[in-house]
Order: sequence, then structure tokens, then C-alpha cells
Amino acid sequence: MRCLLILSTIGLGSSTCAHARDEEQQHGKELLQKLCARCHSVGRTGASSNRQAPPFRSFSETKLYDSDFLQRLQEGYSSIHPSMPTFRFNRDDAEAVLNYMKSIQEPTKPKQSPQR
Repeated sequence: MRCLLILSTIGLGSSTCAHARDEEQQHGKELLQKLCARCHSVGRTGASSNRQAPPFRSFSETKLYDSDFLQRLQEGYSSIHPSMPTFRFNRDDAEAVLNYMKSIQEPTKPKQSPQR
């Protein structure tokens, strides 16, 4: 009986964590839709409406795993592109945006070795 209680508590805890993560990612998605979807594709599929704006699902290798990306979102993220405005997020919003973006990344394609 005690084992069953422990297992059910663990299951409830992981379910609660997953629900919180889902809510955070949904919040991040909503922020990106509001601020960025005019130019960027912010979902798992679809083309960006601005051909110069990369889909957010393609950022994994260039931006998301850069240790400074979260900090740049908080201090004011800007781009070299003159038409892109600067965005500043509080810490919770920056983490929600980053975690959502990580959740939609396309798998990296394996590098092909040169043909002989």
C-alpha cells in the first residue's frame, strides 16, 4: 500500500510538472504569435510570410543553445535587419519563449560524409 501511495505521488508530481511546462510553452507561443508572426513562422510547420525571416523552428543550431540568448531576450533582442523591431521580455516571458522555441525545433540533419 505504501509503495502504491509513493508511486501515485510521483505520477501526480510529474503530471503537474508536465502541465506547467505545457502552459509555459503555450504562453511562449502566444507571445511569439503576437509579436513575431507577422514575419516569422512561429509553429512547427509553415513558411514565414517574410522570406528573409527564418522560421523559428530552424533556430536550434544558431541561437537557442547560445548561453547568452536568454539574457539577450531580457535586455532587448534586436537584429541586423533594419525592419525588425527590438523586443524586451521579462525573465518569465523570456524563459517561456525560449522553452517554446526549443520544443518546436526541427531535428538536425546528419552531416553527410563526402562521396568517394
